[in-house]
Amino acid sequence: MSLTAEKKLWIAKALDKLGVDVIEAGSAVTSEGERTAIKAVAHEGLRPEICSFARALRGDINYCLECDVDSVHLVVPVSDLHIEKKLRKDRDAVLRMAVDTTEYAAEHGLIVELSAEDASRADGDFLREFYRQGVAAGAKRLCYCDTVGVLIPDRTAAQLAGLATIAPLSIHCHDDFGLATANSIAALWAGATQVHVTVNGLGERAGNASLEELVMTLESLYGHPTRINTTELYPISRLVSRLTGVPVAQNKPIVGENAFTHESGIHTHGLLADTRTYEPITPEMVGRERRIVLGKHAGSASVRLGLQELGLDADDEQLSDILKRIKELGDKGKRVTDADLQAIADAVLEINREARIKLQELTVVSGNIVTPTSSIKLSVDGQDVVEAGIGLGPVDAAINALRKAIGKLADITLEEYHVDAITGGTDALVEVWVKLSRDGHVITARGARADIIIASVEAVIEGVNRLLTFK
Repeated sequence: MSLTAEKKLWIAKALDKLGVDVIEAGSAVTSEGERTAIKAVAHEGLRPEICSFARALRGDINYCLECDVDSVHLVVPVSDLHIEKKLRKDRDAVLRMAVDTTEYAAEHGLIVELSAEDASRADGDFLREFYRQGVAAGAKRLCYCDTVGVLIPDRTAAQLAGLATIAPLSIHCHDDFGLATANSIAALWAGATQVHVTVNGLGERAGNASLEELVMTLESLYGHPTRINTTELYPISRLVSRLTGVPVAQNKPIVGENAFTHESGIHTHGLLADTRTYEPITPEMVGRERRIVLGKHAGSASVRLGLQELGLDADDEQLSDILKRIKELGDKGKRVTDADLQAIADAVLEINREARIKLQELTVVSGNIVTPTSSIKLSVDGQDVVEAGIGLGPVDAAINALRKAIGKLADITLEEYHVDAITGGTDALVEVWVKLSRDGHVITARGARADIIIASVEAVIEGVNRLLTFK
């Protein structure tokens, strides 16, 4: 992934607010643009130490000095596989490179963290000698890299126990077997005093140890304070996901969409009694909110809670009928939105509200030589309203026209917009989900059509009609 200087600075400020100790802002040798970005971070006056990745080459160090960073993460291959196949050198040559570059960087005022690449597949005696000579040359910190993620926790602890006495030791784990966080914890247990992590676990191949997983494991399971402002974990996760364009898996621990989402009737019933029954930590600890959704696994407790949030009440017989209808939708693979629940409850409770806004006509013109333009005709409280709008694309233009048409009726904010293709092919049915807010009320709504533009407009109209029922 590639980030502009502006985006890197945005993330660096968020990391500063989060409370991290060191920010590795990039690799200065990469390009002129990368150096501009690293220098911008270094000059921002942030509290953390600002670091640049570097190879064991004086030229790399010169580029780091040009960026005014505080430290270098000096990475040197130490396994025979890397030394012979990648560098085409021998161990003695690698030691000379490491010592020379470490001395050069230290002499120029840089903090050196000497990193042993592929340490987990290196000869133990050579690795210790590499570290000893590095410290003698001026390295202030050492780093043990599990470059291809082949460590397991007990082996991690065994290998690092003796190394952590040489100098302050960092652990850098990759997640090829899903063990990066576990191995990082084992390394800290064995004496490492610094751990390399990334937001959302981003990194080469399967990624690196996840910052949010590691922090919450230390804080909650080990009772070890990290000084990290944990309420900022979810906001920075969303920020990094948005700026990098890499989505977070729904079931990812701590920051995934489902981490604090409950549907099962058994779970929801327990949560209503005491949230600790099915949550190891509270969502508020990491800057999140609890979410209860309805579907085939829903129980009467969660449905009654959903009705209460809509300002509705149902007796036991009505509740049973509403629950049955929700499960029928769930059996068809559908998630039940607030609007769905309202519609089901309206039918069961015989609350028939006339929609205040109805779509009459929608026209969109788009192409590679024209600005996407849309005209829309609505019936609003029985009166025809016609408006037009432009946008970055046809969907944006249609939504902008709709916003103008209902602007005098209500100030509605579109919080989230998401599209799923239900079937394959160019005629795929698409399902559009929107999250809308007004005066503190937040609802979700859905539209499903083969035409993404119509589906989007219908989803917003459905949601707006729902929001207008709130006083």
